[in-house]
Order: sequence, then C-alpha cells, then structure tokens
Amino acid sequence: MGCMVQQATLYRMVMPGHTCPYGLQAKHLLERRGFAVDDRWLTTREETDAFKAEHGVKTTPQTFIDGVRVGGYDDLRRHFGLKVADPDATSYKPVIALFAMTALTAMAASHAVSGSPFTIRAAEWFISFSMVVLALLKLQDVGKFATMFLNYDLLARRWVPYASIYPFAEGLAGVLMTAHALPWLSIPVALFIASIGAVSVFKAVYIDKRDIKCACVGGSSKVPLGFVSLTENLMMIGMALWMLWGMA
Repeated sequence: MGCMVQQATLYRMVMPGHTCPYGLQAKHLLERRGFAVDDRWLTTREETDAFKAEHGVKTTPQTFIDGVRVGGYDDLRRHFGLKVADPDATSYKPVIALFAMTALTAMAASHAVSGSPFTIRAAEWFISFSMVVLALLKLQDVGKFATMFLNYDLLARRWVPYASIYPFAEGLAGVLMTAHALPWLSIPVALFIASIGAVSVFKAVYIDKRDIKCACVGGSSKVPLGFVSLTENLMMIGMALWMLWGMA
C-alpha cells in the first residue's frame, strides 16, 4: 500500500488587484513538504474580513492541517522547524553581497579590458565600484541615511548638512577614481570623508562602546556599526593613498 498524502487547507487572498505573496509562499512550502493543498481563495475584501472574524485571526494566509489551524506563513515555517527571519536582527548579508558583487564586477571588467581578472586595475575597480554602490544605496533615501549617520559621525553632529553631502561626495570620488580622472579632486575628497568616518566609527564602537546600526548601506541598514563600516573608510583611504603614490 502507498503512503497516504497529507492534506492541508490554505485560505489566501487572490483578488483582481492583489494576490497575497505570503499565500503563494505558504502554498509552495506545503507542496514542497508533500502536502496536497486544498487551495481556497478569498476573492473580496468582504469575504476576507468575514473569514478573519469567523476564525479570530488578524491576517491571511491561514493554514489548517488535519483540521487544526497552524497559522500564517511564519507560523507554518515554525511548524516545520524552519527559521523565521527577525526583522530587527542585525545582519552582515547586505555588505557581503555588495562586496562579492563589486569584486566580481571588477574582475569581469578587468578581464574584458586586459584578458585577466587578476590585475592591479581589478583591485582598484573593486574599491571604486564599492564606493559607487555604497553611495547609491545611501542616495536612495538621503534623509533616512542622514538620520542614522548623525548618530555617530563627528563632523555631521557639528554641521548637520554634512550628513546629506556625504553620499554625494562618496559617489563622486568613486566615479572619478574608477575613471582615474581629476585625481586632484577625488583624492582629497576620499581622504577627507574617509578619515572623519574612520575616527567617528572607532570612537563610537571601540571607545564609547555604543551598539548602533551602521548607515554604510543606507538608512534602512541592519548592519551593526563596527568592522564593516571601518573597513569601508579604510578602503577609501587606501585607494586615495595608492592613487597619490601613483602620481608621485
């Protein structure tokens, strides 16, 4: 005799203007776990509100297994022993992904230009590309970035407009360093913002022992202030000194 297929009933919103993404994820998870899903659509706001009132729940989707309500998508993941992301948890994933992609892009550009991904220019591009992408993330919401930046940057706390100027300065320096253009401008800008940044981070983290989020990848960052933000500034200082040495 074959094994009986487990049954699950899923209630999720599928409306003309909206299909609940968590409902789709719940259906996929159930099917991946070998469940036959009785997929019941809530097609109107009235139908959805009536369902919530009947079962005493505030959200959909809702999954029932063997007639017992498991709950929403996060509850379903917990039911299967899977990890549920904490929206307030700190994470290094954004900067790991950023630096991995800028490194690969720099190597790809180097290969296209010189036939090898392992060149000095690739190392230079890795830093300048990282500066550009970091600036881009900050520029998505300058106001939110500035608010976080004011928590620890020493110059911004004395002159508030600097918090809004910083991402533009970082982006400008990164673009000019990528092109090896106007070094008389890019080198001083990079040295100035990176030196202040390094001192600010070091003071906040290693002297004052503050536990705050880093604004390095934008104003919605969950990256803890510390080694990564210090590395960002030291990379800029290193690039500026390297270019300065090359001009000598």
